[in-house]
Amino acid sequence: MTNASAVHELAALLDRLGVPLAARQGGTLAARSPITGEVVATVREASPDDVEAAVARAHVAFAAWRLVPAPRRGELVRLFGEELRAAKADLARLVTLEAGKIVSEGLGEVQEMIDICDFAVGLSRQLCGLTIATERASHRMMETWHPLGVVGIISAFNFPVAVWAWNAALALVCGDPCVWKPSEKTPLCALATQALLERALARFGDAPPHLSQVVQGGAAVGAALVNHPLVPLVSATGSTAMGRKVGPALAARFARALLELGGNNAAIVAPSADLELAVRAIAFSAMGTAGQRCTTLRRLLVHDDIYDALLPRLARAVATVPVGDPRREGTLVGPLIDEAASEAMTRALAAAVAAGGQVVGGEAVAAVAQDGAALGGWYRRPALVEMPAQRGPMLHETFAPILYVTRYRALEEALALQNAVAQGLSSSIFTSDLREAERFMAADGSDCGIANVNLGPSGAEIGGAFGGEKETGGGRESGSDSWKAYMRRATNTINYGKSLPLAQGVRFDVE
Repeated sequence: MTNASAVHELAALLDRLGVPLAARQGGTLAARSPITGEVVATVREASPDDVEAAVARAHVAFAAWRLVPAPRRGELVRLFGEELRAAKADLARLVTLEAGKIVSEGLGEVQEMIDICDFAVGLSRQLCGLTIATERASHRMMETWHPLGVVGIISAFNFPVAVWAWNAALALVCGDPCVWKPSEKTPLCALATQALLERALARFGDAPPHLSQVVQGGAAVGAALVNHPLVPLVSATGSTAMGRKVGPALAARFARALLELGGNNAAIVAPSADLELAVRAIAFSAMGTAGQRCTTLRRLLVHDDIYDALLPRLARAVATVPVGDPRREGTLVGPLIDEAASEAMTRALAAAVAAGGQVVGGEAVAAVAQDGAALGGWYRRPALVEMPAQRGPMLHETFAPILYVTRYRALEEALALQNAVAQGLSSSIFTSDLREAERFMAADGSDCGIANVNLGPSGAEIGGAFGGEKETGGGRESGSDSWKAYMRRATNTINYGKSLPLAQGVRFDVE
């Protein structure tokens, strides 16, 4: 498939998804496909004034939407889920073309959107508070939850539609409008998603306008959203460096931050591990999405007794995994998002060698399309790096398919190594020893927000809270009580008696 046919296919996709021609032509933001590296569309960028106007419109929408009963708000999200089901193949194909994901991962991302819609619809009838025991006779105390306000969403290129859906589906059932700044690397996915939501809104019928808006652009657009006084919550997914700017800015105006930042994730392979299972899990976790997931496995801690049995199998997987055009059947590793990502991988591998590492793989791959035409994207073979100790680039996240491996002798040592990085997102252990598994998940085990046993750290279901500790930001998306981030709590006490007892036995009698 040549670049010309890819551009033609993309235009047809956007037409079917309902993206207006004017929204994808004549702008200053170049949308590139990592498959070829070529510009496939030009999108209009928002200005800070545009963000101001969008938030003002959303605030007006909030005044009406918060009064709509939550189950009725859930109906909108249900309709959106139907639109996603109908357009799943097209939206997934767009994710492949713009983000470079292989076909199954593009489909999986849209399925994740559908799943979170189902989850949010159920929650729309369960946004309930507690009735609380009170020490005062003839009183009742309870908590109630109310819509919070305009939610700002800043998403990253690696999950160009699912992360928005995690937030937007819950925000909408909680009574909150959304203003979305997508990654400037994947603007078309955002336009398509917004178009599908607008179809659902048209079917819904009586929603206020501007419940969801997209503002395209870079750091200045994000800063305008973060600093706006009418945005009480910003959910931001991206680098730790980005989080260092967003977090303090929100704290300065006492707004809420839901931060999903970096992850330098580790897996421990214990002596009792099922190596067949471990190899398959490690391969996906380290190489899936070309190593461009926040949950990607980057550090592998292998017990000395099985190191020599495991490493050759991993080296073989790295050497033989199909790398190339993600549209082609059988491809498992597509391109890196851009040239900068490829350069970062090169620098990390050089630093690993300087720190005593031995590298297998990592070289550039000359990818070709189905018709044999050369592709101009940035394709790299995944790298397996044996390190004499956990040091150098192993301590830092590089958003590329690099798996560092080192040995350990005792579980305590492995846990100390796993926890000795700045991030705390995801982790796993491969073991058949129940005590080791329980120790790993205990209070003094993994310090990550996600701790898995006998599966890799990459990949998450919407039923569990997603997020991590330390420089990962501390935020949680989805999961059992994630809806509380999008609402405000009020404690209510009702006196249905004729006396006025005070709490804690305080007396204050007046004539």
